[in-house]
Amino acid sequence: MAVEDQARRAEALKNDADRALRSGDPRLARLHFERATALAPERLDLWMGLAACQRAVGDHRASLAAVDNALALEPRFFPAHLMKGALLDALDQQREAAASYGIALQLAPSPASLAEPTRRALARAEEAHRAHVDELAAMLKAEIGLGSAAGSTALARRADIFIEALVGRRRIYHQEPVKLNFPGLPAIEFYEREEFDFLEALEAQTAAIRDEVLAVWADGSEGLTPYVDYPPAAPLDQWAELNHSMAWSAYHLWFYGDPVAANCAKCPRTMAALELIDMPAVPSRSPAAMYSILRPRTRIPPHTGVANTRVVLHLPLIVPDGCGFRVGGEVRQWREGEAWVFDDTIEHEAWNDSDKPRAILIADVWSPRLSLEERELIARLCGALDRFGIPAGDSL
Repeated sequence: MAVEDQARRAEALKNDADRALRSGDPRLARLHFERATALAPERLDLWMGLAACQRAVGDHRASLAAVDNALALEPRFFPAHLMKGALLDALDQQREAAASYGIALQLAPSPASLAEPTRRALARAEEAHRAHVDELAAMLKAEIGLGSAAGSTALARRADIFIEALVGRRRIYHQEPVKLNFPGLPAIEFYEREEFDFLEALEAQTAAIRDEVLAVWADGSEGLTPYVDYPPAAPLDQWAELNHSMAWSAYHLWFYGDPVAANCAKCPRTMAALELIDMPAVPSRSPAAMYSILRPRTRIPPHTGVANTRVVLHLPLIVPDGCGFRVGGEVRQWREGEAWVFDDTIEHEAWNDSDKPRAILIADVWSPRLSLEERELIARLCGALDRFGIPAGDSL
């Protein structure tokens, strides 16, 4: 039979199969589709029609073979992966079904564009795949003894993140410093407290520091300025809403490596507490230290910091319910008087969904993974940038 005749005959058989299906006879439709696929094995629609008929009469294994033929023609065909998952599900091959469902979920279009039966099948795919991932994650964590005490040590937290990323429930974030990227430094979302021996002494000063930030609020100090303060014509991107806005304000104590004399004079207890911190000494760049005030119903969009040579300390001073902070894949709630140190060159964001302002003390800290020699090298190179005429904040 000529190729053209085969194609016409295959199309006629498909039409016969469709009529049989409309009349409620999937067995007859199956026979037509089997003959059609023999004539035109390159047609995806014929294999999918055959698979549907075989499934309708309960022959799931034959249907699987037809779906596999369809996928050999088009490996990224969403309906075929979804059907394969459902067939394996019906055959009680749950792990194999979860794998097919996982591919289908990656390829799925918007549920709004799908017919109701397909939406129901997609919902089942999500349920089965989630159960599979949960089972796998639990097994892996049990294998290395990660149970209710998970996260109690640095190794346990890293192992937990590794497993969560392995099963696809968590993204691994990397450092993305805007300016200074010193090689070889690890991307750690939140550092262990043990790496900073000054934290407890600093936390002991929380009440005194809080009193000073409250005094700054009370006198309506002109020292409070918008945290985001880009000049005209600067590209704002995610900062457009907050630029020059007091919704997120700062009371700078150290600014680009220099103390802000007027502000420091009003906050002697805070300045004394800052002396406890291992702050970087990089002329015209660091340290930075400030009160950060976030007004009610304000969100700080995802962003990354300037340099991975320093990490950032938060000491929460006034934190109403409804405030939160995310660094990479970890979300934490501030607790007044409990400090933490994080890598701000990893994508992070903050929010205050309450009806009261939030206030924290923010300060630069040398990266604990830099040697004294490396710190001196960085400071010298930044000084050289200044002498070349490239101050902090300017492009190279």
